[in-house]
Amino acid sequence: MTYYPIEVLGPDDDDGTMTQSRAELEAAVVGHRIVSVTKEPVEHRYGYSTSGTVITLDNGKRVELLGNGDCCAYTELESFLLHPELVDHIITGIGTTDGYNTWHIYADMGDVLKLNVEWSCGNPFYYGYGFTIQVTP
Repeated sequence: MTYYPIEVLGPDDDDGTMTQSRAELEAAVVGHRIVSVTKEPVEHRYGYSTSGTVITLDNGKRVELLGNGDCCAYTELESFLLHPELVDHIITGIGTTDGYNTWHIYADMGDVLKLNVEWSCGNPFYYGYGFTIQVTP
C-alpha cells in the first residue's frame, strides 16, 4: 500500500539523485520499527566527522542520513517530527510531497516520521547533492 503518489521532478530539477536517495532510505528502513531519531556527529564513510540524523531501528542498526553540499547544490535535513504513538508499527514505505521537501516514513497507521528537507541541484548537474545514507550495525 502506498500512501503517497510517486513524485516526478522535471529534467532540469533532478537527475535522479533525490529519487535514488529516497529509494536507499526506503530499502534501509522498510520492515523495521524506529527506536529513536537523533541529530549527532557521524563519521562519514570517507573518514571525516559531520553532523547527521541517525534513525536507530529495532534490529539495532543505525541509518545515518548525511546531507551533501557542493557550491550552489545541497541537500540537508532541516527538521524531523517523530510520532511516538506510531513507533510500534512496522515501516511499510517512504513517500515524498512538496517536490521532495517533505519525506514521509509511514506504517499502516500513517506517518511514523516526517522529514523536512531543503535541497537544490544548483547549476544542473555540475555539483553534488542528495543524501549520503550509511547503515551501520
